[in-house]
Amino acid sequence: MLCLPHAQRKPSGSDNRTKIKIAPAANAASNFAMLQGISPLISPELLAVLCRMGHGDEIVLSDAHFPAETFNSRVLRADGLRIPALLEGILPLFALDTYVKSPVVMMQAVPGDTLDPEVGKSYRAVIDKIRPGTPDFELVERFAFYERTKKAFAVVVTGETAKYGNIILKKGVTPLS
Repeated sequence: MLCLPHAQRKPSGSDNRTKIKIAPAANAASNFAMLQGISPLISPELLAVLCRMGHGDEIVLSDAHFPAETFNSRVLRADGLRIPALLEGILPLFALDTYVKSPVVMMQAVPGDTLDPEVGKSYRAVIDKIRPGTPDFELVERFAFYERTKKAFAVVVTGETAKYGNIILKKGVTPLS
């Protein structure tokens, strides 16, 4: 969902209600922005969640196949968005926790399976660009990741299709400057 400057309304029939038709996301992301300095990929709901999170709270950015509704009641959708693009939108908006060993967590491969190293590299490139000096990612076992998801502030289900593409961000203290 994108925050767009207007919607086109069409009458729906005799009940006097209107249907809202939103411009396609592909056009909207490049042409519209309601707030300066905030990526148009950040929906109003996600912006509100990021604002309500306190230091130490965690947000899960999950791949498209993650069972988010099973593990958390606050689930947002970012269908069609890849995690690196979402990281580019989120990371300028809050600090990562500097009081923990690793404020970024990824799910480790199940025994007998393998991680694609390019997935972590693509996430790392964005994090290094926006939050240089962030410690190495922590890799956690699948079921431990699920347990952390239960305690997370929210889960954002993305359009990410990379295997083991899930990532957790721990919010830090917002600097005064």
